[in-house]
Amino acid sequence: MKREYIGHYSRYLGREMHMIIHGHTGVPLVAFPCQDGMCDNWESFGMQDTLAPFIESGAVQLFSVDTVDRESWSDVYGDKGHRAWMQECYYNYIVEEALPVIAQINSTGKAPVLTGFSLGATHAAIDFLRRPELFTGMVALSGCYDAFHFWDGWSNDILYNNSPVHFLENMPADHPYIGLYNSRRFAICVGQGAWEDEGRRTSGLLNDIFLRKNIHGWVDFWGYDVNHDWPWWRKQIWYYLPWVLGGEPGDAAAFI
Repeated sequence: MKREYIGHYSRYLGREMHMIIHGHTGVPLVAFPCQDGMCDNWESFGMQDTLAPFIESGAVQLFSVDTVDRESWSDVYGDKGHRAWMQECYYNYIVEEALPVIAQINSTGKAPVLTGFSLGATHAAIDFLRRPELFTGMVALSGCYDAFHFWDGWSNDILYNNSPVHFLENMPADHPYIGLYNSRRFAICVGQGAWEDEGRRTSGLLNDIFLRKNIHGWVDFWGYDVNHDWPWWRKQIWYYLPWVLGGEPGDAAAFI
């Protein structure tokens, strides 16, 4: 499997950021690490091997990105306004700087699919729901979609824009993004086992919002034995990725 490690400077973040790329062509699959992870997070847990059939067939090209979570979501003793600002800078880094780099390397002209597990799912949902015109779809597994929870109930306008359960709740029913959402395929999945409490709560809130606003996102709740952990995320990504790519759920054979 082709592998490449690259760095590039982010003016939004004022530092060098990195990606690990697996594969040679296909729909760009942009993978966010779990909380505090960097671009080697997915590789460290062998996800490139889990997705190897999709990657080696040219169905997807995997782009794993860095985060700045330690300065935003995880800096519980830091200044809350600065933490929110760092998250907004990270959002801008992804949509304004990382995506053009991905498009140049990938060269298929296809819009990316976003994915992530745990806080990586949160990042994927924020970016997809804020800028659906930039993406083909999304697979978000075990995320928490209430940013205020991470800031102990504190909020400002910047954090609001990074909290899907809040900005979607106030989205007008005739907002043009709703039509864009409904022209894409995106899945939000959470288990109901250990360590899934906030994911289950906030996925339920999103599901309610989707129903009220006629947003056709797929919110799926797996069983009480399904924990917040990599073995389940491996099974889930194999189930949802074929569907987001345009096939049937679990039908990996159509793409490998």
